[in-house]
Formats: sequence, structure tokens, C-alpha cells
Amino acid sequence: MRVAYETWGALAPDGSNAVLVLHALTGDSHVTGPAGDGHRTAGWWEAMVGPGRPIDTDRYFVVAPNVLGGCQGTTGPASSAPDGAPWGGRFPRVTPRDQVAVEIELARTLDISSWHLVVGASMGGHRVLEWAILGPENGVEVEAIATVVTCAQSTGDQIAWAHSQIGAIRADPRFRGGDYYDAADDDGPHVGLAIARQIAHTTYRTAQELDTRFGRLPQGGEDPFTDGRYAVQSYLDHHGDKLARRFDANSYLRLTESMITHDLGRDRGGVDAALGTITARALVVAVDSDRLFRPAESARIAAGVPRAEPLVVLESEFGHDGFLIEFDQLGPLVTTFLTELREDARL
Repeated sequence: MRVAYETWGALAPDGSNAVLVLHALTGDSHVTGPAGDGHRTAGWWEAMVGPGRPIDTDRYFVVAPNVLGGCQGTTGPASSAPDGAPWGGRFPRVTPRDQVAVEIELARTLDISSWHLVVGASMGGHRVLEWAILGPENGVEVEAIATVVTCAQSTGDQIAWAHSQIGAIRADPRFRGGDYYDAADDDGPHVGLAIARQIAHTTYRTAQELDTRFGRLPQGGEDPFTDGRYAVQSYLDHHGDKLARRFDANSYLRLTESMITHDLGRDRGGVDAALGTITARALVVAVDSDRLFRPAESARIAAGVPRAEPLVVLESEFGHDGFLIEFDQLGPLVTTFLTELREDARL
């Protein structure tokens, strides 16, 4: 098993300042920092993590792993199986619990016996909740958690959207059952992956934004009545093609499947019973316009975790993607939460 991860800051002698940051579906370990080898863009949470930022790397030792099943260094479908060939379509299905089990081993390797904070959004939030239960059960304490736009159990609506994305990838003739790694660079399932991303991206934004920003405007220089595109179609094409150039279709498939299996209450007496066993303090954040992870899902977490703060709902026109945009609202929340944790520790 291989795990790719990045760290920032220094671990305190008593190990009390470790923070774990968990990425969303197509994220990676590059939370903060400039683009470079292996990372085509700057960190995806640059405004939240770094010196003097809400998760201050001058104060905290921050760890960010790439998830099991991903394609940014951690073992995934493109990795070599025992027979030397890529796993491809043979890569087993994984759940958030499997992913956290690997991250627990990473913590042990780093000699971390306690996380001051485990934080994540969207798919990362699934793993945050699993960490809150599995960590203490396996000798790694979790003092506090912060979940952003996530849920304790995948919903029928989420499963439906995911099903369409999975179908788009599998229907691409170039997917070849997941065994396409010997194909030329331009001969992989890029079309299916791009369509899957277009479907997903639509759920990440809001009808209000798409209507206000694009409406029925044609794409510049194109006529929708003569096979041209509307501007919103060009926008989705851009985001689909952009992801297809940097992400692996098998990883997208397996990680999407892991998201729809998410159920914190499985074999634990149900979701509410599972939430009630979490001993960590909790900050729970939703976005009012999120149509994929609705605020009611976060409200259930805030109501069920005994030491959770009252639910905070950010105001945004950007829907689910608000966690990547609304830093003016999210940053102070995390700063205040971490300050309160430090002050309580000194009592």
C-alpha cells in the first residue's frame, strides 16, 4: 500500500498540534502551495491553510493525504497489482471506512497518536466522520472535527446523480471495462469522464448562478441554432475537458462509488446512534444554496454529535462549491473554533 501525502509546519514535541485535512472527490494532497511537479495548479484550499491563515502552519502540523483509490500518488486503479499489470477494472470497491483505515496507518507511521483537528468538505467530510469513530477505536484520538457541506449518510438524490456519472464513464467505448492503461494518450475514456464531470459540476453550482451568469447567451462567435453552443454549454465543456486532462476515469468511478456507499450508521445501529458515539468537539458548516449536500444533512450531524457547535449555514450563490469560494465566511469560523480549542486546553 502506498500513500501520497504532504505536510506543513512542525509537529510539537508532545504531538498536540496535528491537523488532518481531507480532500473532496477530485482533490489531492496539495492543499496549499504553488503549482509544481505533480500539481498543475496551486493548492485547492490556499486561503484556508498556510502561515497566518485560519489553519496556521506556523502553529499547526498539517497533514493532507491523497485518498485510497485516487490517482495522485496513493494506491488506486492505475497502480500495479501483484501480477505487475495495472489494477484497472480489477481494483476493488472501497468505502470511506477502508479509506480511513489506510489513513490511520499513515498516522501511526508519522507517530501521531492524536489529531487536534480533522477537517474535510464534501467527500472529505465523509472521512472526517468515520475518523471520529474509527480513530479512537484504533488508538488515534480525535480531539475535534470540522465538517463542511457533507452528510452522515448518502441520500437518494446523491446516489441518483452519481449513477448518471458512473454510467457516462462505463458507456464510453474507450473505457474497456477499466482496462485502458495501455492505450495511447488520446485513446482513453476522456469523453465519458468529461460528461461525468459536467453532470457533477451542474450539481456543484446553483440554478440562480447559471441563470444570472449565463442565461440563454450564446457562446461568443457561435450560433446555437446552427450547431453552436450556449455559453453555459461551453462552460460545462471547459470543466469537463479540464478534469479529463488531469484525472483518471477509474479513480473517478471508484471514488464516486465510495461516496454512495457512505453510511456512518452501517453496523452501528443507525446514523443517529453512530453520531451519538462521537466524543470529539465538532464544527458543522453547510451552504444555504447547496443542492447536492443540503443543509438538512449537516443539521442532522450538528444535532446528533453530542459536543457539536450549533449548525452554521453560509450564505452563497455558488452552492456546493461555496466551500472553495466563501473563504471570507468560512475562514473566521475555523479560526474561532481553533482558538476556542486552544483556550479550553489551557483551562
